[in-house]
This record gives sequence, C-alpha cells and structure tokens, in this order.
Amino acid sequence: MQRAKIRLHVDHPLGQGQVIALTDKQSHYLFGVMREGEGSAVALFNGRDGEWTATVTRAHKKAGELTCVEQAAPQLDPPDLWLLFAPIKKERTDFIVEKATELGCARILPVQTEFTNAGRIKQDRAQAHAMEAAEQCLGTYVPEVTEMQSLMQLLRGWDDTRRILFCDESLVGPAQTLAQLTPGPWAILIGPEGGFSPVERDMLRSLDYVTPVSLGPRILRADTAVCAAITLWQSALGDWG
Repeated sequence: MQRAKIRLHVDHPLGQGQVIALTDKQSHYLFGVMREGEGSAVALFNGRDGEWTATVTRAHKKAGELTCVEQAAPQLDPPDLWLLFAPIKKERTDFIVEKATELGCARILPVQTEFTNAGRIKQDRAQAHAMEAAEQCLGTYVPEVTEMQSLMQLLRGWDDTRRILFCDESLVGPAQTLAQLTPGPWAILIGPEGGFSPVERDMLRSLDYVTPVSLGPRILRADTAVCAAITLWQSALGDWG
C-alpha cells in the first residue's frame, strides 16, 4: 500500500485493526478542510509505534474514526540531542521549534538568559508547532518542548554526562570541525540576539562538560545559528551518516 499523503499525530496506541477516535480539530481538518471521506487513507503516528496507514471508517466533522490497516514505516527516534535556545520574536521562535524537529532534536528547552528580550513563550503553541513539523517531514517522533526556565537554574541541576555544545558568538572565525567530539548525549546551546553576557560566558567556559565552538566567520541570527549548529552536530555525531 502506498504511503498516505495526509499525516496525523495521535495519542492512541497503533496496531493492526486498532480503531482511532479523532479529536474535533482533527475531524474538522480531515473532513471539513481536506474533504476526505470514508475509505480515504490517512497516515498515523504516535511517537512510539512507527507510522501506520489507516482508513476512514466514520467521516463526521466532529467525531471521525479511523482503523489501522498496516504499518507503513518503523519507529524512527532521533539521536540523543537536545536544543537549548533563548526565545526571540514569536514567528522566529516558531521557526526554531519547527526546524529543530525536522533536523532531529529529541528535546527542545527554551532558556532565559541575561540578554533574552522575549517574554515567556506559550508552551502549548510551541508544542503544536513541533507536532505539525513532525507531520510534515515524515517524522514518527515529536520532541517535547519544555516550559522556559532560566539558564542558570537549568545548569544547576544539569546531568554532566550530557555534554553541551556552546555556540559562542565571541569565537567568530573558521567554523570548527566536530569530528573530534565523542559520541553520547549532547545538547546544543544557542544564545539570544544580544549574545551571552560576560558572566554567562565565563560560567559556561568554566564547566568541564561544555565545549565552546565557532559557527563561522560571520555573526548569525539566532534562528540561523540553530540550523547551522544542528547540521554540524548531525553530520559529525548524528544519524545522517
């Protein structure tokens, strides 16, 4: 069976013959917006059971049902990579969440730094963007987007077995190769538009589990830096090989 073009993330277990009750929002999208009907094929994933092809067995704009037919793709979890970033303007923060999901981050953690000029982000909005990005990129995993917390507070409880790739804008110069880094749990840290404060930079450089790196000879916007850093890490240590 050909993979269905419409993909939905669901919270239900998926398996042969499993009946899935859609939410009002999903039913409206599938039957009101996309004009699908009974017998239509839909791809489902829940972050655990891979992608399953299901058929519409009840088409109602507020109470649709799907039945799983067969598995279309196995579960593909991302590498053990987290993204720590300082939120910026709303649309660009949405972009960061979307691209981190598409590029293969397992967890997304917004952090408040001294120079962060954005207010608290809406965690539910950011999580929805991660889910939509996974639906669009054929992913079978949706990373958790956590509530924002201060960088200092996060680091006080940090597990030092997870190394941090600190993208330090003060190291403008040739982009550094990551081939020498050791595999294992990692996190990438991207600062705000104003960069890191001297206190934050000194503190980060004092930590044994932090590796400062340059992202090249030009200062990058925060959202560009996210894409560049994840790409470098994936190419060296991730699942792109």
